[in-house]
Parts: sequence; C-alpha cells; structure tokens
Amino acid sequence: MSDDPRAAASGSLTGLAEGRFTGREEFRQRVRDALACAAREGWREIIVSDTDFHDWPLGERAVAESLQTWSKSGHSFTMLAADFGPVMRQHARFVQWRSTWGHIVTARKAGTAQAQEVPSMLWSPGWHLHRLDRERCVGLCGHQPERRALLREALNEWLVRRSGPGFPATTLGL
Repeated sequence: MSDDPRAAASGSLTGLAEGRFTGREEFRQRVRDALACAAREGWREIIVSDTDFHDWPLGERAVAESLQTWSKSGHSFTMLAADFGPVMRQHARFVQWRSTWGHIVTARKAGTAQAQEVPSMLWSPGWHLHRLDRERCVGLCGHQPERRALLREALNEWLVRRSGPGFPATTLGL
C-alpha cells in the first residue's frame, strides 16, 4: 500500500467500503475484502483484535490465500484475543498459515478478567474496521486518519499493557 495519506484517505487505492456495516455476513465480507486488498497492495502492517475470532472468516480458503499472498512481502501481522481456543478449533487454514509465517506474526492474549473488553477490529495504516456491537455485528469502517489514530492508541494500550504472549506458532510436547 502506498504510504501517501491522501491516497489512503480518498480510498482510491483500496476500493474498500466506508461507513457503517450491520450483520455478520457484511462484517465477514468486509474482513475478506480487507485481507484481499492487503494482499494486492502489500499493506505493511495488519492488526486484528477480537475476544475469540469466532465470527471471523479466518478459516476460509480465500482468506488463507489472501494471507499467503500478503505474507510473502514480509510485513507484520499482530493478533490480540482473550481466547485463542476457537481460532485453533474453527480456523484450521489460519492455524496452518500462522505456523508457516510465525516469524511475522505476533499473537497476544488479553487477561481473562478483561475478556469482554477486547476490541473487535482490523487495523491497518490506511484503513480500519471496528465492530462496535458483537451481538448484532454493527460497526464502522473507513480511511479516516483521525479515527485510525484513535483506534491504534486503543490497540497499543491492549498490546503493551493489558496482554501477554499467546497462541504460539508451534506446540512442543513430549
């Protein structure tokens, strides 16, 4: 993705949706579209955050292909969750991708006392998706620099102060 903030703000490079979304399928489609765009444009950074990623389409073939294409550019992918169990049970393709590309993926686990507070969002330097209501899958997405800056500050608080390492790339056992 271009680092030109004017291009990102106009949406001319990404073609991604702007504004309000409602419903699980609309939410899932916006995640799919964002990851496909990241693959096409080579976004340098992606942060995803959710309580457990239950509603996310991470296990879908198209999403896995987008992540595979995007990861070849060697950027960074950060993931924050309160519980990675559903990811490991429901999203086998994502787990395999995470294993392969562990060197560019940082996974953080929020403290259990704060599980329901974990924000549900996808953030990049040029676009964001923020699910405000998990039950109804209602949220906002867009290119607005001010909103992206505020969301990044909220994510940094979680990533730096309110979480620890989680979801290892490999599991060692006897």
